[in-house]
Amino acid sequence: MKVVGISGTIIGTKTSAVVSLILDEIKKVDSTVETELLDLKNYQLQFCDGRDPAAYEGDTKKVIDIMNAADVFLFGTPIFNGSLSGPLKNLIDVTPVAALRNKVIGFIATGAIPQHYLVIENQLKPIAGYFRAFVAPSSVYVTRDHFNERQELIDEEVLRRMEHLAKELVHMGKALKF
Repeated sequence: MKVVGISGTIIGTKTSAVVSLILDEIKKVDSTVETELLDLKNYQLQFCDGRDPAAYEGDTKKVIDIMNAADVFLFGTPIFNGSLSGPLKNLIDVTPVAALRNKVIGFIATGAIPQHYLVIENQLKPIAGYFRAFVAPSSVYVTRDHFNERQELIDEEVLRRMEHLAKELVHMGKALKF
């Protein structure tokens, strides 16, 4: 089983850090699971323009190939202006529907205010529903208050939720494999 964790931003470090920590937790749950961090800041994705996903080249093709090879996804996004990031939305738009159909998806988000956790419920989960993906019941939302001055995640409740999400993703990925 392959889990791809996506840091859906091209700036900052918190989203990537949280996704990476959950990928580490997944390896603790089951060391046989292959994990990969897809950090969008390391790729130059073309904008979605409606063409067949197979027609993309370069980094966009590489990223589509990574998405096609995954069994389970962990989508991470910062919340900007009450919504998911543009780079993550673009990734979702260039990804073939078949890459996400009947796959397990978990979500994390980072934001400035507690109320922005609703982006997971009101925007990200409906997108997964469109793709007919299986959504992990748990999600993780992190604010800057959960980090210390060295940008280390220190909030025990958030760390516990991350561990729980990792367990759900592994369990669901194995149980719902088509």
